[in-house]
Amino acid sequence: MPASQTRRQPNNVDKASSRRKKTHKNATPRLSPRKVPDGMDAAAWQRALRRQFGREQSFNLENLGDDALFSEFRVHNPESGRAYRVRIRGLALGDNQCSCADFQTNELGTCKHVEFVLSRLERKRGAKSALKRGYRPPYSELLLRPGAPRALRLRLGSEAPTAVVELARSVFRVEAVAGEERYLLDRNAVPAFERFVALCAKLGCELRIDEAVRDYIAGLRDAERRREVLAQAFPEGPASLALTALVKVPLYPYQAQGALFAVEAGRALIGDDMGLGKTIQAIAAAEIFARHFGVRRVLVICPTSLKYQWQREIARFTGREARVIDGGRNARRDLFALEDFCKITNYEKLRSDLDLIQAWAPELVIVDEAQRVKNWNTIAARAIKRIDSPYAIVLTGTPLENKLEELISIVQFVDQHRLGPTWKLMHEHTQRDDTGRVIGYVGLDRIGQTLAPILIRRRKAEVLTQLPARTDQQVLVPMTELQAALHEDNAQIAGRIVQRWRASGFLSESDQRRLTCALQNMRMVCDSSYLLDQDTDHGVKADELAALLDELFADPDEKVVIFSQWLRMHEVLIRRFEARGWGYVLFHGGIPADKRQALVDRFRDDPHCRLFLATDAGSTGLNLQHAATLVNMDLPWNPAVLEQRAARIHRLGQQRPIRVINFVARGTIEEGMLSVLAFKRSLAAGILDGAGADVALGGSRLARFMKEVEAVTGAATPGEPIAAAEEMSAALDTPEEAADITDGDEAGTTVERASPAGEKPGESGQVDGKATPASAADPWSALLGAGTQLLEALASASRPADEGPAHPWVERDAHSGQAHLRLPLPEPEAIARIADVLTGLATALRKRP
Repeated sequence: MPASQTRRQPNNVDKASSRRKKTHKNATPRLSPRKVPDGMDAAAWQRALRRQFGREQSFNLENLGDDALFSEFRVHNPESGRAYRVRIRGLALGDNQCSCADFQTNELGTCKHVEFVLSRLERKRGAKSALKRGYRPPYSELLLRPGAPRALRLRLGSEAPTAVVELARSVFRVEAVAGEERYLLDRNAVPAFERFVALCAKLGCELRIDEAVRDYIAGLRDAERRREVLAQAFPEGPASLALTALVKVPLYPYQAQGALFAVEAGRALIGDDMGLGKTIQAIAAAEIFARHFGVRRVLVICPTSLKYQWQREIARFTGREARVIDGGRNARRDLFALEDFCKITNYEKLRSDLDLIQAWAPELVIVDEAQRVKNWNTIAARAIKRIDSPYAIVLTGTPLENKLEELISIVQFVDQHRLGPTWKLMHEHTQRDDTGRVIGYVGLDRIGQTLAPILIRRRKAEVLTQLPARTDQQVLVPMTELQAALHEDNAQIAGRIVQRWRASGFLSESDQRRLTCALQNMRMVCDSSYLLDQDTDHGVKADELAALLDELFADPDEKVVIFSQWLRMHEVLIRRFEARGWGYVLFHGGIPADKRQALVDRFRDDPHCRLFLATDAGSTGLNLQHAATLVNMDLPWNPAVLEQRAARIHRLGQQRPIRVINFVARGTIEEGMLSVLAFKRSLAAGILDGAGADVALGGSRLARFMKEVEAVTGAATPGEPIAAAEEMSAALDTPEEAADITDGDEAGTTVERASPAGEKPGESGQVDGKATPASAADPWSALLGAGTQLLEALASASRPADEGPAHPWVERDAHSGQAHLRLPLPEPEAIARIADVLTGLATALRKRP
């Protein structure tokens, strides 16, 4: 390298370094997004933040017009894939427009997209001075001025006729801003707007109407039409007879009021206390929309675990079919392609299915359990806000005034303009420390007044006189993949035993034990896989209960009684409760009698003890009427046991309506118990609720029992198991292991999982053209079954009376002790098959030489 260049290099480096230092020294310091700088008001701070952020972006820019500066531009964000239209008219506030949501709501007159375009345009020669002068096109423009309330803004063109200018001054409200007249039209002057548009057309004055204005006017017209139709269809409001026939169950007056409110608002938030029937209000509102406003496509968005619950409730209340969106991407695409009145999907699928939802174009969107979305800035929440529907209903029972940030985002989905810009709301209603961290809220009553047109909220105390003394609710929850596999293993065992019984009419003692074990395992795994395999804890019920309690415990005085037959299920629940710091007591048959009252007293008197966990063993006589909610994590076979549980809180002296909630695993033996048995009678004298490991059934009693078993194990339609990632949309962190809790005195608690090892499902045969079990097609199975039972009976009869239970076929004389064999006859078909076998065998033997 030449020496001259070597000597100049340090000078060049120094100059560059000097320039960098100078630039850094003169650069505007970066603004904090959390704290307003001293000497700057909040609005100026927010504009500066958007200018700072927008000028740092690398968006793609496309000019869609003819002018280099004053034109319409397309701004594309390569990271998100979204594009927005930006219209540039100058530097004065309100001159420019952007189609993004932030510009429509922030009341600042700018956004990051506008600032990005301005930063690019200012690089052109003479652009800064031209932008400062601004631009007035020859045509007039009608724009929507963001704000609370919104208003129409008219920008008269340079060639507007005098008649148009005079009419504008008579129709619009005129404001002087920076020496310029601005024309504004409030929402109650829509007829005047229509006259002005008609006159412009008549005079040949070009008037360009922004798309946002057309949407705004259409919304005002639709709101007026809804009010007129509702007044005509339901002239007496919530008391109208037409409302009583709207759904298949009677609506309480406050529920009818909520449904009408939601329809009149068009987009509404129902925030009633838990247990007041928000679901039926939403379904009734959807029915009004369908019958009176032509709505044909309703989308329900809810947690994964509630999808089939919604399907069941819609069918129950309206008789309409609703389609649950399940399966892989291709399967979901096919489901969305079908024409349905209602589709039900879950939060986790929103982002991936947004294109399918938009193509289906729902007219009404119902968002259930909105409080489950813990952060409404998540991907799911952003996807919800991109669903474009004219009508929407959001359901949440959590008090909103304690979570301002979440409230803002939820309300933005319902009405993005209702609360005004987020920055302004947070500035006016939050208290911050020196670092800008929110430490409190102020003036929340003003927010309630602002929300009144779109929010309806009733507390239980307000509607006690309308509530029934007792409400029972079945909550269907899905199974996880592991639960479903364990349930199916045991269902196959039960099914094979039922097949053998159908073929022979007999059931061996070992088969009776194995059947009891399999049925018990099926019921246990409905709660959690932990009850069968302590190395796992797969299940939805515990997390659904935690979410329910989150909502209930918003009332500081609320206490809840929880029943489960199995102590292992209480272990699962206790881990959730301890992770959340909820106080509880555990009451079971192993608690000494002299310590039981202390547990009851603690639950009654300790405000931090919110939960009473109980088993059926030892719970008789409990008085827990200071609680008004009872949750059954699993269902007993015996309806009397179920009523005994409810009687713990529903008894003399109870001053509040009570609520009984039954968690039922969908597509399982539990749902079979609901749909087939319907709790009309007890099976086998409560045999599966703790009568011991030895089961003895025979005769007609056995036949009835086996038919019921066949019904409950085959009645439910299995639903698609949910993957582990979808068990809860708001999953809890794994807490530390709870203290060791023994199984106490409950029958069935220590039943081991029945192993299907070494057994194969029966093959199919054909009898009279119908598929039948192999045991039915092969009469040898029936014969061998009868022979086995006979040998077992004889062996039992040979034992002394005090050595274990007798075989059900064996009876002993009370005086002599003599054993007698009493053979129950199998079904006629089985007798005929056995007779045919024996006849064929005898004939074959006679023919032998």
